[in-house]
Amino acid sequence: MRNSTEIAVRFRCVEYEAADGHRLVRGVDLEIPAGETLVLVGRSGSGKTTLLKLINALLTPTGGEIEVLEKRISEWDPIRLRRKIGYVIQEVGLFPHFTVGDNVALVPRLEGWEKERVHARSLELLELVGLEPARFLKRYPNQLSGGQRQRVGVARALAADPPLMLLDEPFGALDPLTRTEIQLEFRALKERLKKTMVFVTHDIREALILGDRIGLVKDGALSRISTPKDFLGSEDQEIVAYRKSLDFS
Repeated sequence: MRNSTEIAVRFRCVEYEAADGHRLVRGVDLEIPAGETLVLVGRSGSGKTTLLKLINALLTPTGGEIEVLEKRISEWDPIRLRRKIGYVIQEVGLFPHFTVGDNVALVPRLEGWEKERVHARSLELLELVGLEPARFLKRYPNQLSGGQRQRVGVARALAADPPLMLLDEPFGALDPLTRTEIQLEFRALKERLKKTMVFVTHDIREALILGDRIGLVKDGALSRISTPKDFLGSEDQEIVAYRKSLDFS
């Protein structure tokens, strides 16, 4: 079990400037304790996804320093780092010519797990995300609903038991009822797994349901980070707008 004081992700004055000179991340200082779910909200183009890509070394900071899982990003082999991180995106990205079982088993196979262990892990994870293995293991992605594909995406991200997960608008393409169902299922799942998660969303309700803390990203800067209750109480104009969008009736 991880020490409660362990920091899974640390940003120290991190900057990221694109090739065209546009600064997408500005002076971000951040510590994410192991086991915490941090939800990032903000307008489109504010820099939320860029922060995720810096964590898994898809982008390299142009200033400052990032530590992930107690090592500087520069000390990690990028492939090894990414295999320590589960990554879930809105469009899922399942391989269409792989069965559900093969999609879930991808990273464990790359890691050299034995065949029996891979199969057992695939069955375990499908059960965990609410998909009966006997029904779904041999299906292909085009035989699944959107919600089912998203569950497979979460199972695949968990397959090698990564200590850190990054989720970029994972439920954004789902219809409202399915999205609500999966949000509640995912909240229960995260409480069981106790993994470190960084979750990007435009949906403030989703942030309130899933986040241990919520961070507001504005123009590449992390302008506020707090518990959901304190976040909603802020008088920041963008947070006031989020608050007005909520219907408590």
